[in-house]
Amino acid sequence: MKLTSSLTVARIALTAVAAATLLSACAPLVIGGAMVGASLVAIDRRSSGTQLDDQSIELKAVNRIADAVGDRGHAIATSYNRVLLLSGEVPTLGDKVKVEQNVSTIEGVTSVVNELLVGPSTSLSERSNDTVITSKVKAAFLDAKDLQANVFKVVTERGIVYLMGVVSEREASRAAEVARGVGGVQKVVRVFQIVSEAELSNLQAAPASK
Repeated sequence: MKLTSSLTVARIALTAVAAATLLSACAPLVIGGAMVGASLVAIDRRSSGTQLDDQSIELKAVNRIADAVGDRGHAIATSYNRVLLLSGEVPTLGDKVKVEQNVSTIEGVTSVVNELLVGPSTSLSERSNDTVITSKVKAAFLDAKDLQANVFKVVTERGIVYLMGVVSEREASRAAEVARGVGGVQKVVRVFQIVSEAELSNLQAAPASK
């Protein structure tokens, strides 16, 4: 009986440790004084079907870009609500045009915003700096009391911040203002899909679905 009791206690202890580990792994992340948790992750004005479409579009765009420029450039495709943003660098104007042509025929893409720069690719240090800027902008959105941080997609290239999302004009202007105040940001480009306040209310009230 003592052996059985000991084994039972051991199992309970191990279960508690495992549960604590999982809870720790899922604990909210604090950035810039604001808390990021599961509740924020759930906020998305796109339907679940559109979110899946965006993922599929980005995966297909990787192959289309490779077909156009191979490893001669640094072109990035970001899809949000089926609007495809091209950012980064390509060697020639012909490459820029070719990349856009290749990705524009991907099923589901409604429009392409071609922000590719013709010129040399950025260095690893420059890309690392862009990653830091993106994190800072997201943190600034979290700290802002009048913005829902998770409705914005942030992309940074060469210090230029591209903002995507389905937002009202008020949200678009406010987000651009906040992003411009972040250290290291050279320019803010709005790639928003603007909706009216009435449409925004409907989006917030409707549950995510296909």
